[in-house]
Amino acid sequence: MDFGPFGVFIIAAVLGVQFFFSTRNNPFWGVIIPAIYTGYVTWLFLDHQIESVIKYVLFLLLGILFLIAEWKSGRKYFHEKRKKELEKMRVLDMN
Repeated sequence: MDFGPFGVFIIAAVLGVQFFFSTRNNPFWGVIIPAIYTGYVTWLFLDHQIESVIKYVLFLLLGILFLIAEWKSGRKYFHEKRKKELEKMRVLDMN
């Protein structure tokens, strides 16, 4: 499983898309990328591009951990943004 010279950019783009999906109103948008990742890694394992079960499990768990961390970060950003907007509305209502 070699990403080549652009692997870092691909990973950064995937994490960026995951963060973007996580900041949407519906939190289930954040499930799309982990589901695609799980399917992709499983396909690589079934196609014998990932040779050992341990390597498969490590790829799967580490990838899912990073994607879940990005999801949590996006949801936290979403709630903070919503809280700030509500605070602005309260201030405008007082005037």
